[in-house]
Amino acid sequence: MLDKTFNPADVEKRIAAQWEASGAFRAGTRPDAEPFSIVIPPPNVTGRLHIGHALNNTLQDILARFERMRGKDVLWQPGTDHAGIATQLIVERQLAERQMSRIGLGREKFLEEVWKWKAESGGAIVEQQHRLGASADWSRERFTMDEGLSRAVTKVFVELYKQGLIYKDKRLVNWDPRLQTAVSDLEVESIEVKGHLWYIKYPIEDSDQFITVATTRPETMLGDTAVAVHPGDERYAALMGRQVVLPLTGRLIPIIADEYSDPEKGTGAVKITPGHDFNDFEVGKRHKLEVINLINKDGTLNDGVPAPYRGLSRDAARKKIVADLEALELVVKIEPITHAVPHDEKTKTVVLEPFLTEQWYLNVAPLAAKAIAAVEKGETKFVPDNWANVYFGWLKNIRPWCISRQLWWGHQIPVWYGPEGEVFVAETEAEAQAQAGDKPLTRDADVLDTWFSSALWPFSTMGWPDDTIELKRFYPTSVLVTGFDIIFFWVARMMMMGIHFLGEVPFRTVVIHNRVLDEAGAKMSKTKGNVVDPITLIDEFGADALRFTLALAAGQSRDMRIGPTRVETNRNFATKLWNTSRFCEMNGCVTVPGFDPTTVTQTVNKWIVAETAQAIADVTAAIEALRFNDAASAAYHFVYDIFCDWYIEITKPVFQTGAEDVKAETRATTAWARDTVLKLLHPFMPFITEELWAATAPREQMLVVAQWPSLAVKAEAASAEINWVIDLIKGVRSVRAEMNVPAGAKVPLVLTGASEESAARLARNIDVIATLARLSSAEAAPAIPKGSAQFVLNEAVVALPLGDVIDFAKERARLEKDLKKAQDEIARFEAKLGNEQFVAKAPEEVLAEQREKLAEAQALAVRLTDAIGRLQE
Repeated sequence: MLDKTFNPADVEKRIAAQWEASGAFRAGTRPDAEPFSIVIPPPNVTGRLHIGHALNNTLQDILARFERMRGKDVLWQPGTDHAGIATQLIVERQLAERQMSRIGLGREKFLEEVWKWKAESGGAIVEQQHRLGASADWSRERFTMDEGLSRAVTKVFVELYKQGLIYKDKRLVNWDPRLQTAVSDLEVESIEVKGHLWYIKYPIEDSDQFITVATTRPETMLGDTAVAVHPGDERYAALMGRQVVLPLTGRLIPIIADEYSDPEKGTGAVKITPGHDFNDFEVGKRHKLEVINLINKDGTLNDGVPAPYRGLSRDAARKKIVADLEALELVVKIEPITHAVPHDEKTKTVVLEPFLTEQWYLNVAPLAAKAIAAVEKGETKFVPDNWANVYFGWLKNIRPWCISRQLWWGHQIPVWYGPEGEVFVAETEAEAQAQAGDKPLTRDADVLDTWFSSALWPFSTMGWPDDTIELKRFYPTSVLVTGFDIIFFWVARMMMMGIHFLGEVPFRTVVIHNRVLDEAGAKMSKTKGNVVDPITLIDEFGADALRFTLALAAGQSRDMRIGPTRVETNRNFATKLWNTSRFCEMNGCVTVPGFDPTTVTQTVNKWIVAETAQAIADVTAAIEALRFNDAASAAYHFVYDIFCDWYIEITKPVFQTGAEDVKAETRATTAWARDTVLKLLHPFMPFITEELWAATAPREQMLVVAQWPSLAVKAEAASAEINWVIDLIKGVRSVRAEMNVPAGAKVPLVLTGASEESAARLARNIDVIATLARLSSAEAAPAIPKGSAQFVLNEAVVALPLGDVIDFAKERARLEKDLKKAQDEIARFEAKLGNEQFVAKAPEEVLAEQREKLAEAQALAVRLTDAIGRLQE
């Protein structure tokens, strides 16, 4: 007996344990079945499940459950990423709270602390994935720093080094002075901040003239090695080739001609600091300028600057330099500006002006060429396909990848150095020592970029470099589901590494989903206080409601809006499903073994069988096409509108007064349709469907491994009749609502101009129509009675004589007043959206809201106009 209400908190943990105990999620248990594989984008071990994770995991789980029910051997590979910078930061903060430090502990002891933290706290996000209902093969869970994956990382580094693709070079990198490590260009977040633009005079040598440059970073002027002007800038034609005296240092630096300088910007003269600006570095290479590094690894100025500035932080140096320049009357003016300043996206530390340092690089250009060709040839396709252009744009303009990081947590680079600087690259220290003979070795202290190990994820998790059964069976994977923001970081790099080391693309299809916004269409941020926590939503409404909301919102090529109101709506949908199942149970609708839905004889049962077949086709096709929102919408429409709202309502009288044979058929059909509903909804709402599956009939197996439904049947005559009945009832209900007919009032119905078939349909279904439309009578007649509201149904006109129920004159006046109000609203919204200044300045979420309100007002005006037209005195 089903409980009166469905309580997710009571069910979800129990159901999850049953799934796990059953081994339903395990791959390799169907050796003769077609394989289907998908790798989870490994979340950071430091993280908590955010709404983007919830979306991504839900979409993957829909595919895994769908294909599992279709009989495939499904591998959904889970795991987590070691998250080098983020994890090291957390542990360092915890050490600081205990008055300890990483440096004080030393590398070995510090890494012990990190592993200890990982064992105690690193599993939080995995537990949260379980709460969401993720049906991954948890017995195969991997971690990017586990032994097997670490062996793969080392193997890849050594092989790429032997192939001449990995090398060491001294170049500019983005440098994080807090962690004292290089940071990838892709991990730099430009944040708009308020600052200043200083205009500074540089004296011309042997002259009383000056050339003025503008800079947002006065402290870097100490490393200037030239001033650049455009070769076509006539203002500076006489100065090209001369030298200026660099203020505060006395060094002479040349005035050079270079097209990098824009005559339209600032003064047209640009200070060139090759050691601390990427563009300046390129100018410096063209003109063979000296590259001066001003800054220590911790962000303080080094001993290469004049004594008064040594050891100062960047901010302190900036203040002192500006003050000294003002004392020399070399500051022309200071302008307040808002400009983009690069920050490390993880630490939010202001990234140092590019820092000249020696790092390990991977020449990815040869790998990128193969990755481009694979997508061009269709070996991997993007869904939606426009994301392929983003992929191509990055790979076709790719630069060498700086793969080293000055951290301790991560894969330590497998390079050892001899006493004379000799380099030995090997998979183990023993191999390196064998190469070096009796020379003492010191290992490179750097670790690899976290994304290096992530790039190997599709094949390293399957046991590579060993030739495993999993690789043979599940690689390439079937599909990857991920966000657009890591096409560069991850997707492209997996493509490059997979093709290079296994000779095949790592996945056949890449599904890219867009951002999750709040309910108002605004980007979520902690400062706005509009961040939606999926665990909070699960606690309040249940995992099924959240999952279904995410699936409904996941349209291709569009951002999605998620919040408590929308999740609550789908909690109500789950409640509807539960209550309908209780109704079925209370009316003896029991699953009949061997029931054949194609043999039913009752019109309404033929109709629901055909509608169920159509729903199966629609949901299946949409999931196959990776249109998750269309699949969820099709399931919702069938379950809520067709099965619950119409079939159950139409058949209620059968359970009360129908003949025994009709009752028996209807009960069996209802139970069959309910079971099919549970199957169709299971990929989206696994907990409630599994609970209902077990509670409503004795079952041979759990729903998670039940067979996906398949049925091809049509019932054109039955469908035409029941759909006609539904359209008639909906039309009557609409008129009653528009005309303010009291809910308790029963009104007559007259069908005029009807064909014999329509009149017969009315007669055959008069009891259902009268009950559901609240009619006192219903008949076919030749003329429309006076005082009727009317609407057209196919060839006939349906008339509702309402003269005794409502005051037509007052009702017309009310409708016309409401129409005027709607038209005024339309005019107001159209004026606002037609205002170019408003459209240019308003945030996108405000514009979306205004367009939505305009559409609502326009739809209301149409309905009111139709209602007025229905009134006939």
